[in-house]
Amino acid sequence: MKLRTIGCVELNSISIGMHVADEMSKAAEVQLVLARPTCPGRYLVIVTGDTGAIKSSVERGRSIGTDMVVDWFVLPSVHESVIPAMNGTAICPRVNALGCIEVCTTAGCIIAADAAAKAGQVELMELRFAAGLGGKAFVTMTGEVSSVQASVDAGIAAVAENGGGPVLSHIVIPSPSQDFKAQLLG
Repeated sequence: MKLRTIGCVELNSISIGMHVADEMSKAAEVQLVLARPTCPGRYLVIVTGDTGAIKSSVERGRSIGTDMVVDWFVLPSVHESVIPAMNGTAICPRVNALGCIEVCTTAGCIIAADAAAKAGQVELMELRFAAGLGGKAFVTMTGEVSSVQASVDAGIAAVAENGGGPVLSHIVIPSPSQDFKAQLLG
């Protein structure tokens, strides 16, 4: 998969979010990956394309969203495993150590996932955004304990560096139980 840039604008208004999604897709040659409401009454817009186009698109979205913008980013060369994990199509046949990073914005979650995937030999399992989570988002990953720990640390650092909201919690479980692994994979 070609590494591409993704951009995100997360808003506190559904109707303004719809306007932002429309205008972001018109502002530059980008592909709309996701435009939908999330909890608690937020709206998430994610686009992909070339870096210059994404910067223009996100800038347009932020200018329309003004004070309704909760979080945003432009993420060049996104790791190839981020979008499948975000779309629920990641394939993870087994779980070794388990890592999880929980943040308060979807944008922060994607930033954490990308940094984690780039930092260690881990498989991203899932990125879950806000639906039924009170606006929170989280990413889970698996691999060897040292890789998972390095990836969780990198994800936390990336959120702090990029203003992705606070990391609410994080965990590395060296050896999840068989029952819990079945739940994760089921």
